[in-house]
Amino acid sequence: MRKSNRNSFKKSYQDKIFDVVNVVVMLVLLLIFVWPLWFVLIASVSNPTAVWNCEVVLWPVGFSMKAYKEAMNYSSLWTGYRNTIFYTVAGTLLNVVITTCAAYPLSRKEFLPRKFVLYVLLFTMYFSGGLIPTYLVVKKLGMIDTVWAMIIPGACSVYNVLVMRTYFKSSIPESLWEAAELDGANSFQYLIKILLPLSKPIIAVISLYYAVGHWNDYYTALVYIYDMKLMPLQSILKDLLMATQVQKNGPMTSIQMQEKRELAQLLKYCTIILASAPVLCAYPFVQKYFVKGVMIGSVKE
Repeated sequence: MRKSNRNSFKKSYQDKIFDVVNVVVMLVLLLIFVWPLWFVLIASVSNPTAVWNCEVVLWPVGFSMKAYKEAMNYSSLWTGYRNTIFYTVAGTLLNVVITTCAAYPLSRKEFLPRKFVLYVLLFTMYFSGGLIPTYLVVKKLGMIDTVWAMIIPGACSVYNVLVMRTYFKSSIPESLWEAAELDGANSFQYLIKILLPLSKPIIAVISLYYAVGHWNDYYTALVYIYDMKLMPLQSILKDLLMATQVQKNGPMTSIQMQEKRELAQLLKYCTIILASAPVLCAYPFVQKYFVKGVMIGSVKE
């Protein structure tokens, strides 16, 4: 009996061919996406001369921490990390709160002007005021060259509001609101005690979207920040690369110029690791929510 069951579940020839092709395609895609990341990592710890001569392919050649030592000696690096961590944590918290406060009423039928508000929000997705009006508003509010210029102007993403609103409507049963209303709960109590605890997946996805945006934000500081003490990590790393470029500050031998070029080349890989490592470490913890978040975002009611 067991034999017949095993035979009945045997894969057909076409299924086996499909599995082989699927594995091969996945391995090719894995190589395409993983190898560049691996190359950046091994290049950042290889000998600068080996990297310059294209000798580094799969493994580090002449293990060297020269680029990381040079980066660590750059005094502003830790200031950039501190600022970026603050911008990321504070900005993400503010983003999630405002996004939730916007998405919740738009998901409720009792909120009568929800369609009008939704149209206004959608309009801002396709038409913006532009850089100059936005800069004038930020300047008028006195946020130029302050930490608030990195957090408040982009405090809410309409796309994320729509994604969270869709989650509230499609994944949270309406019967929960009816039961809470019968028990005497108001809208605020329903949001805090029932809706948010059941919305952990979408909160995790939205938080990661916002956090990655804050962590990689370079343009905002370029426009609004002038004080080096307030610069985020991305701006500091850019200055680090510029500082290691070959400059004619005095007489240099050809060997010194070559060493400086090699160090500048190596620092490019080092800065990628320094900027990406924290996000790459955090990603696996919320990876399981990503597919669900993307599927929610693909359908908007």
